Amino acid sequence: LSARPQPKMAGAGRVWRVGALLLPPAWRLRAPGRTFGAAAGRGGSNGSGRLVLGAAFALGASAGLCLAAQQCLREHSAAELHAGNLQLTLYQYKTCPFCSKVRAFLDYHGLPYEIVEVNPIMRKEIKFSSYRKVPILLANAGSPLQLNDSSVIISAIKTYLISRRNSLEEIVSFYPPVKTMTEKGKEVLEYENKYWLMLDEKETKRIYPVKEVRVEEMKWRKWADDWLVHLISPNVYRTPKEALASFDYIVREGKFGTLEGLFAKYVGAIAMFFVSKRLKKRHQLRDDVREDLYEAVNEWVKAVGKNRLFMGGNQPNLADLAVYGVLRVMEGLEAFDDMMVHTNIQPWYQRMEEVIQKPGV
Repeated sequence: LSARPQPKMAGAGRVWRVGALLLPPAWRLRAPGRTFGAAAGRGGSNGSGRLVLGAAFALGASAGLCLAAQQCLREHSAAELHAGNLQLTLYQYKTCPFCSKVRAFLDYHGLPYEIVEVNPIMRKEIKFSSYRKVPILLANAGSPLQLNDSSVIISAIKTYLISRRNSLEEIVSFYPPVKTMTEKGKEVLEYENKYWLMLDEKETKRIYPVKEVRVEEMKWRKWADDWLVHLISPNVYRTPKEALASFDYIVREGKFGTLEGLFAKYVGAIAMFFVSKRLKKRHQLRDDVREDLYEAVNEWVKAVGKNRLFMGGNQPNLADLAVYGVLRVMEGLEAFDDMMVHTNIQPWYQRMEEVIQKPGV
């Protein structure tokens, strides 16, 4: 990762300027039979309950038609016109699949942004916000604005890049938050229209020349949020060994003090190993959760088909970016290596890496 430390923002944590991703992934570099031991989750001090909650947030425990090449070029030209006046700051957990989705989107479109890594336990970095989850994107396109929810962030910014009719603030108003109740009686915040781009008829026809293209993209974006993301935690915490490797990575990549990191690594690994079993039951996964991961990944590859480079045709669409963003949080882990060996995802994944490294190409 090409990144340079930047001066701290007032009230913020560690800030990075994100550049191009230049290093090849760990799974491609490892020797035969060797597992690259990293991980993906988070924890901290202040009690095991809050530790598990932080880890759940960090790794998402909470949770065949072509586009013409000419259309893709027009789309990127529109993005370039609007990108210049956007100032973006992303508040994230690095190993959170929802945050990874947003980074994949921003990187692909060549949008510069700063990252503030949030401590998943104390979350002091987002104390300014009544919305206590990540990702949060602060966007300034003439006036400051806070965007919440990964899919809302992506849909709103994408609409802004394409359309010149509305300000970013007006666009965000099209995604109103709605309070709903879960089956267990817990109040949660949902966002209406979050998989829609708010375009007029002319813009819609330019970006989605065939109605089915839009329907397909929305379907698989939702699938990534509602199903694929829930396969991550049960797979990366599948065994005690995998859970420990995951938390080793989380501690190294996250924002922890020395003692806090040690506590997170060992207590968090044990806690999330048992939590993953409950998640397996909640989502009705098989005894070997790898089978569910393999099936889901191959379902995606089948949907892309053999005649397209991406679901978006010659260039990725928002569904491609969402699926890639979710899957890449497992890079360096045993689950990721197994997925590469036992599914047909590798050619598509490598193509995604190439276009993310070269935004707009």
